[in-house]
Amino acid sequence: MSELTLKGQQAKAAALILSQAKTKAKNEALQALSVSLIANTTMILEANEKDLATASENGIRDAMLDRLRLTPERIVDIAEGVKQVATLADPIGEVTHMWKNEAELTIGKQRVPLGVIGIIYESRPNVTVDAAVLCFKTGNATILRGGSEAFHSNLALVRVIRDSLASSGFPADAVQIVEDTSRETAQQLMTLNAYLDVLIPRGSARLIKTVLEKATVPVIETGTGNCHVYIDSEAQQGMATKIIVNAKASRPSVCNAAETLLIHEAVAHEFLPSIIAQLRAENVEIRGDEVVASIVSDVILATELDWETEYADYILAIKVVSGTDAAIAHINKYGTKHSEAIVTDNYFTSQKFLQQVDAAAVYINASTRFTDGFEFGFGAEIGISTQKLHARGPMGLNELTSTKYIIYGEGQIRE
Repeated sequence: MSELTLKGQQAKAAALILSQAKTKAKNEALQALSVSLIANTTMILEANEKDLATASENGIRDAMLDRLRLTPERIVDIAEGVKQVATLADPIGEVTHMWKNEAELTIGKQRVPLGVIGIIYESRPNVTVDAAVLCFKTGNATILRGGSEAFHSNLALVRVIRDSLASSGFPADAVQIVEDTSRETAQQLMTLNAYLDVLIPRGSARLIKTVLEKATVPVIETGTGNCHVYIDSEAQQGMATKIIVNAKASRPSVCNAAETLLIHEAVAHEFLPSIIAQLRAENVEIRGDEVVASIVSDVILATELDWETEYADYILAIKVVSGTDAAIAHINKYGTKHSEAIVTDNYFTSQKFLQQVDAAAVYINASTRFTDGFEFGFGAEIGISTQKLHARGPMGLNELTSTKYIIYGEGQIRE
C-alpha cells in the first residue's frame, strides 16, 4: 500500500467522525490550537529558520523570502485567525431554505462537508494552518502537500495541529501532510479519486496549470493575481497615489498585490511624476509604455510580456489609456480575474467599471490588498478562487461545503 493510499484511507475515516462533530467541540478544539501555536512559537521559528537558510543559499529573491518568513508577530496573527474561525457561525447542518411540493413533501437544502480535501500549495507556511482550520471547522479532513521551500515549517505546524486536535479528542488524521515533495507524489495526489473529494491548488501559475491539466480529482481553481489599479480622470491625486503605493509595495509577493497601473491620459502628466517618485521610494522598479517614458524619462520601456506578468516582486508596469473603456478592455484581456480597482470620484464611471470588469473582486477607491479571507471577516481563507463554478473570491467556510436535499414525508408514493 502506498503512502498516499494509506493517508487517503485515514482521511476518509477521520472525515466521517468530523462530519458528526458538534460545533461546540470544534470551536473548543480551535481555541486550544490557537493557544498551542503560541506556546510552540520557538519550535516553529527554528524550523522556519532552516527553510529560510536553504532558500537564501538557493538565491531566492527577497520578495519570495518574505512569503516564506515566519516571525513571532506573524505566528500571533496566525493564531488570531484560528480564534476568529472558532467564533464564526458553523455552516454545517444549516438548512438554507425549505418548501413543500405538490405531493406535500417537505424539501430542504442542507449544508454538508465536502469530505476529504487535498491542497497543493507553495511557499507560504501560514497556508498550512489556514487550510487545516477551515477544513476542520467545516467537518472536512485534509491532506496537505506543501512546497519543498517550506518543508520544515510545514512539518512543524502540522505536528502542532495534529497534537492539539488529538488532545481535544479529535482524530489526528483529520490533518495530514505529504512529506515527499517530489513532482511524482504531487501527481499521484492529483489522481487519488478513491479518497479525495476535491483538490485545491494554491500557488504559482505553473502549479495551477499543472494541476488543471493532470488532475482527475475535481479541482477548485485558485488563480494567480495579475491585478490592476486604474486611475480615472476624475480621481483625487492623493487618494490615487496612496492606493497604488499600498497595492504594489505593502507586500508585493502576495497574489492581491497590483502588477499594472492604468492611468487616464488626462491626468497622466500631472499625476505620474509624483506617483513614480513615491513608488521608487519603496524600491519599486517601473516599466512604462512610450507615453509614460515621455513623462518620466528614465523608466524601463514595457513590452507585451509585462502586461501579462504577475511579478510578485517590486516591479510595476504602467500604461496610459484613453479612458475607462480602454482600461476595462485592457483588464479583461490581461487580468487573471482576481482583484481590480478603480480610483474615481465619478459615480457613473465607477459603476460602469464595477459591472464590466470580469474579476472575483472589484474595488472602488480602495486597494486590491484587501482581497483576503481575514480582511473579509472569514477568519482565514483556503485561497482566492478565480473560477465561476461553486466558489469565487476568498474561500471561507461556506465555500468548503456542499449541499444535500433532505425530504420529509408522511407515506407519500409517486403515482
